[in-house]
Amino acid sequence: MTPGSGFKVARIFGIPIYLHSTWVVIFALSTFSLGTLFTQKYPHWTTMQHWGVGLLTSLLFFGSVLFHELAHSVVAQHYKIRVVSITLFVFGGLARIARDPSKAIQEFNIAIAGPLASAFLAGVFLATTLLFPSSQMTRALATWLWQTNAALALFNLLPGFPLDGGRILRAIVWGITKDHSRATRVAGTSGKLVAYGLMAGGGFFFLKGDWQSGIWLAFIGWFLLNAAQESVAQVAMRQTLSGLNAADVMSHEIPTVEGQIALEEYGAEVLRTGRRCHLVLHGERLVGMMNVHMLNSVPREEWAHNSVQSAMIPRERILWAAPEEPLLRLLERLLAADINQMPVVSGAENGGSHVVGMVTRDSILRVVQNRAELGPVVSGR
Repeated sequence: MTPGSGFKVARIFGIPIYLHSTWVVIFALSTFSLGTLFTQKYPHWTTMQHWGVGLLTSLLFFGSVLFHELAHSVVAQHYKIRVVSITLFVFGGLARIARDPSKAIQEFNIAIAGPLASAFLAGVFLATTLLFPSSQMTRALATWLWQTNAALALFNLLPGFPLDGGRILRAIVWGITKDHSRATRVAGTSGKLVAYGLMAGGGFFFLKGDWQSGIWLAFIGWFLLNAAQESVAQVAMRQTLSGLNAADVMSHEIPTVEGQIALEEYGAEVLRTGRRCHLVLHGERLVGMMNVHMLNSVPREEWAHNSVQSAMIPRERILWAAPEEPLLRLLERLLAADINQMPVVSGAENGGSHVVGMVTRDSILRVVQNRAELGPVVSGR
């Protein structure tokens, strides 16, 4: 899920709040389930009361999930970590931050804030049941919400990365060993064990005839397993690219084309050379960048009647890299922008910038593959 996926519904504390398309499905299922539950438990209520309380309970539940994610986000902001977005989706909520915490204590405090927020809400709703004992609808709503928030707090404390408990475990191991990579591997392994346990529990419920709980548990386990594997892979990627910058992997060969040529001619050039990206010149002046993606955005029947300059990325919209930019950060920028290559520019700070090379995703991935095959390079000094 990309940052800001879904549609924006609000902004709280400067953080954009999004609803993912999957949220609509789980909200509908939650409301239906609650309406059915209240119909069975309180048959003397009217149909409007059953479904009205069910809808309100479902809304307050997702409000509780949002409160949980906001707790993480407010603590992250306290440590000057920018929160990109909060997205509500099928598994609850996801707060995206611009960077990882720089200290173990920061990670611990950010992670523990969510379960503490859910436990706080559980206490609030429990108190509500005691304050309004004569209101059956209020008590029914509050009882379900305090129990669910308590369960949410306990579930998130499971030591399965990327659950809050997994992040707390990583923070503890990080604080003890002073090794973030090792801590992530430990938390990732723990996450896999928790995921396998959930999937086994899902299988048990399924065999017992409770197929709904079984499928749901197995699905959550599968999700956590993939997330744990991804977290370990990210650490391996970070270690592999550590110490490398754009200049180490860039190609010094910089293919160019004239902006006046037809797209049909450009397509023939791509087929002839296999080069998928070119800087576009107008005489001696750089005016933009052209690639296969931009070529394919124009209907093929129009290639003969349109020039490269009409379809290219204009110079002012080109994303540039500096030779000294760390390779990991450059790869993250390529992925975030969903582009495959980036020109490397030298001397931009002196006003005399010029293109010195090109970096592509493929060139970075080749480095990762080669280092994985050869292992760490040991200096002969």
